[in-house]
Amino acid sequence: MHINLEIKINKEIREYTESIFFGLSLRQFVFSVCALGIAIGLYFALCNYLGTETLSWVCILGAAPFGAMGFITYHGMTAEQFVWVWIKSEFLMPKKVVFNPDKREQEKKGKQKRGKRKQPKQKY
Repeated sequence: MHINLEIKINKEIREYTESIFFGLSLRQFVFSVCALGIAIGLYFALCNYLGTETLSWVCILGAAPFGAMGFITYHGMTAEQFVWVWIKSEFLMPKKVVFNPDKREQEKKGKQKRGKRKQPKQKY
């Protein structure tokens, strides 16, 4: 009697995430619950002041960033890591980028100028 067993392994083992709740990782589940809480809070806070359609858009726009933070990764960084890196690079430690041609580029320019000498005009 021969039994075939198959085990699925991700091609990239570092990208493995364990499913905790409803097929979501713990991180995705927590941010989804936060987004739901924000939407419910906005609804009850603004239901006396806004119409139904406007209120629904406010709830969506208020909850979307929190929901997205659980799912977005950029260059292996989570959303909050990316936001922190962006704040550091743009505001806390900005660098002024100045173009300074290196020696090789100056040599190339020099060779081009030397190679294209103008011939003196001959008078007849």
